[in-house]
Amino acid sequence: MTVDPKKTGNQIAALRKALGITQNDLGDRLGVSYQAVSKWERGETLPDVGLLPDLAGILRTTVDSLLSGGEKVMNYRGKVTVADMREGINCLRRLGELLGKDNPIYRYAVSGINTGMNTDIEEAFADDRIFECFVAEALIQNLMNGCYVDITDVKNSFKTERFRNIACEYAAKYGIV
Repeated sequence: MTVDPKKTGNQIAALRKALGITQNDLGDRLGVSYQAVSKWERGETLPDVGLLPDLAGILRTTVDSLLSGGEKVMNYRGKVTVADMREGINCLRRLGELLGKDNPIYRYAVSGINTGMNTDIEEAFADDRIFECFVAEALIQNLMNGCYVDITDVKNSFKTERFRNIACEYAAKYGIV
């Protein structure tokens, strides 16, 4: 993340004013002069790194929000691909082939998915459209859990326009454009 002192200063000023705190009061609480606060707010300097946690606390925000000028900062937990999601669903299908569909490990896995999602995952193994629906759902769940996906991968990997559009909508919702 690139820090823009002007945006950071504007954010500090806006939050301070919204809370009804004067520059002098803020400076006193942080052990700095009101002139230092004024310089931050004009974008001439940035607060010392050691002051950022206290400053964020006083202004009821986060350090990320201060330094980004209030813009949303996305911290992704990892990257996934549509191919990964497809392979994951395929692995479950293969589990039934390798262990046998009557094996308790397979049965409990399928039962848990069916109960938790109110569905029949085994239908997806025989129907390409349903399979692709599960791939989209797996991708969406990863997005909801903080993963990143390349939007071009999403646009190029789904055969069904509806699932492609839904996956793209969720990607946009989570800051991926």
